[in-house]
Amino acid sequence: MRGVMRRFRLLARGSERMDETPLSHRDRDPLSAAPIKIPSDRVFLAGLIVLGGVYLALIVLMILADLAHTDRESLVNALRSPEIRYALFLSLISCTLATVLSLWVSVPIGYLMSRFQFRGKSLVDAVLDIPIVLPPMVVGVSLLILFQFPPFSFVASAVVYEIPAVVLAQFTVAAAFAVRTMRVTFDQISPRYEAVAMTLGCSRKAAFWTVVFPQARKGMFAAGALAWARSMGEFGPILVFAGSTRLKTEVLSTSVYLELQAGNLEGMLAVSLLMVAVSATVLIVVRLFGMPRLNA
Repeated sequence: MRGVMRRFRLLARGSERMDETPLSHRDRDPLSAAPIKIPSDRVFLAGLIVLGGVYLALIVLMILADLAHTDRESLVNALRSPEIRYALFLSLISCTLATVLSLWVSVPIGYLMSRFQFRGKSLVDAVLDIPIVLPPMVVGVSLLILFQFPPFSFVASAVVYEIPAVVLAQFTVAAAFAVRTMRVTFDQISPRYEAVAMTLGCSRKAAFWTVVFPQARKGMFAAGALAWARSMGEFGPILVFAGSTRLKTEVLSTSVYLELQAGNLEGMLAVSLLMVAVSATVLIVVRLFGMPRLNA
């Protein structure tokens, strides 16, 4: 027993001496007494920059190519077109409605999926991601078939190939992205805050509205911006489920398709640049308001 205690004391003294040793001596190799050479990270960082820079350059070059292939007159003529103006107006309205509906469902779903464990949760989680991984055309075809069965068939004439179909098609896909964002947001909020509030007499409902909801506002803004931008770029489901009738169900994404079908390359590029400008504006606003960093 005394031998064990003696060894322990020697080890403790050795660690104390090591702590008092200067860093320059501690970093030396005990065998060669030569400083340890740390390999340079320049090659590694250069590889990361090159790989990331290729994709960044691709995005910038695509936008520059669009700008180089059009002129100011084409842009002005496209904006003066009644069809393009109607498509822009309908896009702004439908994307906003789809975003509001997405937030209405993404907040409760994200909270439930983040806070509660139940049987079949993995299956529910997979189902919520289906609109993200499905081909866009399949979403449109599925909606079109769905409205052939009751009770949806009773209102099919007022929805299919009408403006409500545009909003529903955008909402179906955009809500999936909003749900994912809100779940990550609630995952980052510690459940301890709710537990403390409930121990002080709050119900779960009161704890949610007074403790959790204020902390989730930035996440809601991020989810809304993501849903809005995703709605703006939606094409496949709208084309199948709502059609692309001029001055009726035409939005900016389908305007690009119609201009291409008509052989109007200048008009197509003008609408494309308009969509790029709108999307960039949304992203800038999100950055200015402080979009939180979400880690999936």
